[in-house]
Amino acid sequence: MVAIVYQTDKRSGITYAYESISHWDKEKQQSRARRTLIGRVDKITGEIVPTDGRNRKKREAKLPAEQAPKCTAVASRSFFGATYLFDAIGEKLSITKDLKQCFPDTYQQILSIAYYLILEESAPLYRFDKWGTLHKHPYEKNISSERASDLFSTITEEDKQKFFSLQGKRRCEHEFWAYDTTTLSSYSETLKQVQYGFNKEHDRLPQLNLTLVFGEESNLPFYYRKVAGNIPDSKTVCRLLDDLNIFGYSKVKLVMDRGFYSEENINDLYRNHVKFLISVKMSLAFIRKELDPIYDSLQDFENYNDKYGLYCKTVRTVWHYSQERPYKEKTLREDRRLYIHYYYNIERATEDKMAFDRRLNTLKQELETGSRVPEHEKLYLKYFICKTTPKRGTKATVKEEEIDKAKRYFGFFSLITNETMDAVTALELYWNKDVVEKAFGNLKERLNMRMDLVSSEKSLDGKLFVQFVALIYLSYIKKQMQVTDLLKRYTLPGLLDKLDVIECFKQPGRTLRIGEMLDEQKRLYHKLEVRPPGSL
Repeated sequence: MVAIVYQTDKRSGITYAYESISHWDKEKQQSRARRTLIGRVDKITGEIVPTDGRNRKKREAKLPAEQAPKCTAVASRSFFGATYLFDAIGEKLSITKDLKQCFPDTYQQILSIAYYLILEESAPLYRFDKWGTLHKHPYEKNISSERASDLFSTITEEDKQKFFSLQGKRRCEHEFWAYDTTTLSSYSETLKQVQYGFNKEHDRLPQLNLTLVFGEESNLPFYYRKVAGNIPDSKTVCRLLDDLNIFGYSKVKLVMDRGFYSEENINDLYRNHVKFLISVKMSLAFIRKELDPIYDSLQDFENYNDKYGLYCKTVRTVWHYSQERPYKEKTLREDRRLYIHYYYNIERATEDKMAFDRRLNTLKQELETGSRVPEHEKLYLKYFICKTTPKRGTKATVKEEEIDKAKRYFGFFSLITNETMDAVTALELYWNKDVVEKAFGNLKERLNMRMDLVSSEKSLDGKLFVQFVALIYLSYIKKQMQVTDLLKRYTLPGLLDKLDVIECFKQPGRTLRIGEMLDEQKRLYHKLEVRPPGSL
């Protein structure tokens, strides 16, 4: 197993990066590791700078991109099949066109790094040189770690916003857009937005939050933003709506999880004429109020959906909209149309009741044995009556009324929307939201975003953008693999490996020639809606 190990010299304060390769020592019958010095970690950028171990950088011809040495006209052979696929996808989705418009001087470098991140899963950037010499890619030259860091620093917020706008307008504005956030744990002590907050992966580390918008039909992302780690999900919606307005999107439709619900957010969504579908907690007073009149009838046969094995029913009600008008010193109040979709799952209800009973039993034992837990005091008071006598000790009796009240809504969940649709359609739209969660997995695992060492704000912003560009390609491929059933036969890395072995040959004065292709490889291109390569 290969891993990157970091070690700080106590005398100099310099952090060095080593490549650690684990192997089995047959003589000593134990696991050993061989370490090879890679370079030192730059304190400002966090990038690994090649060094000889005495804090001397390895010499490298460092020229601006516009003064890079010209390629000599020599014969060469390169792996081509996977990067050709990316070229075709980039043209199909206008990624290349939009990048060229926003980053005319560096778009080829951005594309090459994005290709590298996709094909070399979780690989650090210092290995680009080896990969670049073996593959045909847009930039066609080496990109060192230092040059990559310089590139990241040139990517401005204005240019990113322009790219988001161009890409977003190419997506269907009539589809629902899934919106969600994830946490990126970090050891950095210099990034201002790295803060302690609710960590969705339960890491005890400070974090950045990353927001992402995906088209539910296209399965393609077109917007992201990094947020301070201590900002809750519900506080990000207002800024999202502002950005969507700036981009000039019309007829916006958002699907969001319960963490984004708040009265303020719902009012903002109505104010901005945004259609929404949001999961909400069953503990909300207005949700329980509207459920109670239909509670018994919800489980009637006519409300049963055999496809998903649950009961569902829709209630039309009103949202009491309010808008502060400081300049008029008054508050606008109106009733707006709102639909609540209720769902009941018997299996889920049974599981929740059993889990609740086990919890109650644990609490009772804590009370009667004198092993009270300070964090459980509120639960003790809510669900138990205790009597203590010298002879019998402490006996805990449950409050049956409170128990029944808690169990009443087990197995229920609900969605609210201002868009007219039936309960099943709403449920399917909401479940499609997991495309965002899968995308977050791709970013963290395949595109090496987890616990980045980047410590410069500008470098981090730029690197996030390049990883986001790579995510668009990955998302397209995964979507096509899903709709064509390729996922039944291939993993995404397996499919890319199958195409990556196709070679191309370049000779002075001759057109680019393509190596041999199997029928299986041609079928893969067709399944991905890309024409197989021919001589260029």
